[in-house]
Amino acid sequence: MNQELIRLVDGLARDRNINRDVILDDLEAAMLSAIRKANPESGDDGIEVVINRQTGDIKATVDGVEMSVRALGRIAAQTAKQVIIQRIRDAERGSIYEEYLEMRGQIVTGKAVRWEGGSLVVELGRVEALMPRSEQIPGETHRVDERLRAMVLDVKEHPSQVKIILSRTHPDFIRSLFDLEVPEVAEGIIEVKALAREAGYRTKVAVNSLDAKVDAVGACVGVRGSRIKNIVEELGGEKIDIVRWNESSKTLIANSLRPAEVSEIALCFELGRATVVVNEDQLSLAIGKRGQNVRLGARLTGWDIDILTPGEFNNGLDVLEKALRKIDGINTSVVDQVIAMGMVNVLDVEEVGAEALINSEQGLGLEAAVAQSIVIACAEEARRVAAEKEQAKKDAAAGADAKKKPKSEAAEPVEPAAAEVAEVAEETPAADVAVEESVAEVAEEAPAPDVCEEPTAAVEDDSTTDGAESAVSDETDDKNE
Repeated sequence: MNQELIRLVDGLARDRNINRDVILDDLEAAMLSAIRKANPESGDDGIEVVINRQTGDIKATVDGVEMSVRALGRIAAQTAKQVIIQRIRDAERGSIYEEYLEMRGQIVTGKAVRWEGGSLVVELGRVEALMPRSEQIPGETHRVDERLRAMVLDVKEHPSQVKIILSRTHPDFIRSLFDLEVPEVAEGIIEVKALAREAGYRTKVAVNSLDAKVDAVGACVGVRGSRIKNIVEELGGEKIDIVRWNESSKTLIANSLRPAEVSEIALCFELGRATVVVNEDQLSLAIGKRGQNVRLGARLTGWDIDILTPGEFNNGLDVLEKALRKIDGINTSVVDQVIAMGMVNVLDVEEVGAEALINSEQGLGLEAAVAQSIVIACAEEARRVAAEKEQAKKDAAAGADAKKKPKSEAAEPVEPAAAEVAEVAEETPAADVAVEESVAEVAEEAPAPDVCEEPTAAVEDDSTTDGAESAVSDETDDKNE
């Protein structure tokens, strides 16, 4: 008995997760190949190798003559070794592929080994898996030798290896975490009906309880939030909103937009659109940061959600009613029926079309001509409203330009003013020249005043004056005598 061979085969089958009979078949094929190489003159039908599955004894025959495998020689033994190794590798690859193909969508735990071009290589026991950058949570970092959990996203078989793709961003990763952390979900008492996720930021989960005694939301949250806290920590702080599922679309939409309070919801089944009315103070909550809350709510419910304030909602209804009232034969009942179909403005009616108004499940039953008139009237009103808005934008832009113009106009006249100053500056030298010429002429005539200065000086001389006065008085006295 060759129990040593059986023991080795059993150990190999257990370690590589390969069927025991598959390994024994591979050994037989390897020995057959070695014997054929050692006896090329024998045909394939004349060579036979059988390994006893219980005892491990090997029986080999060539053309009906039994031979010892030990007598094959070194070259044949090397050939057998290569065949066995290749066969076992192929069998192991097939085993890995089948194993992880069944685990697709499940969570596995592994150890981060290394980085390859932005992708993280994770060791999963006897195989390595790959987590691409696109499947990593934004802002999350992993260190080498760190233990982490991820979901098996895809399994691909290649000639040389099995490629396993892991993900931590897929919505089903959240679903699998709920299976692990919430026993009621794993047991099927609570159903995860819908899920919408923006990895790394926020996730909305709609849950429903099949047992009236079990609160779906409370069971998922846990005592003091213990269960949901474990999931949030695994996701690195990602926010998770647990929404109570409801068969009513209006109730489900209202729940999905929490914490915002909804005032009114109008559903248009023809367009798959839900018009949600919220008060001004709830608008930012309903929309969320960068539209995240309403976007996740739309994915969760499957409705295209449009959020309006009461003023916007009522204004759209007024314009719609005004357009319908222009048509002969349209009364209040028809207007109410159109609004009941979820069409809250003229654009909705134009988009729905006449056929929906004729064959509507709401029971309008309008004639084709009337329905067509309604669509045409709403289209015209929509164009008119759009034109008014466009004109208002232009007027607002013009008003803004007008407010800016005084500053620009005050700056523009600087150039002509500067030109005038330049002209004045150019004319000024001419005036200065004329003044200088006049001064020069006066300067040439200046000797005349110098002559006049001499008598003045004589007047100031007392002796000269006295002499002249005495001469005159003497002449006067002679004549009198």
